[in-house]
Amino acid sequence: MAYQLYRNTTLGNSLQESLDELIQSQQITPHLALQVLLQFDKAINSALAQRVRNRVNFRGSLNTYRFCDNVWTFVLNDVEFREVTELVKVDKVKIVACDGKSNN
Repeated sequence: MAYQLYRNTTLGNSLQESLDELIQSQQITPHLALQVLLQFDKAINSALAQRVRNRVNFRGSLNTYRFCDNVWTFVLNDVEFREVTELVKVDKVKIVACDGKSNN
């Protein structure tokens, strides 16, 4: 089963809203909407694993961390993100990291 983290992105939220509208207008069934979301989960995880090659370095002060159910969660303060020519500073960031290896 693919991670469902990306359902909370702009793209994932838009998909869910569209599916909800189709269910409300009885154009699709809730079961079909669930199948679409499961396919979205697989596709987005696969695309990010295979197509994204950019790297970003970051540095900050670790506030808290947690490891539960094979998921790392880090909260950092005063973080700097660096890509080749760009620097972005933020006060606080939460990073959720899951195992990228597929069990299939």
